[in-house]
Amino acid sequence: MSLNPESKYPSRRSYVVKLRSDAAPGALLGRLENLVTGRQREFSSAEELLESIDSDLASAVSEQAVDTGPE
Repeated sequence: MSLNPESKYPSRRSYVVKLRSDAAPGALLGRLENLVTGRQREFSSAEELLESIDSDLASAVSEQAVDTGPE
């Protein structure tokens, strides 16, 4: 039996979502923070929240490609 060294839920993909006090259903307002990198992004809708996560994941893939270099 081989153990997979990659976690199914890696820490790099851990976030804190902070909602502003004036956030309401249908009007999400807040900030997304990556727990590992500390990057923060403000959002003013559910769509922007998902776009922020998507953008953060895309930048992580780009950074990983730069770190490993061409093979």
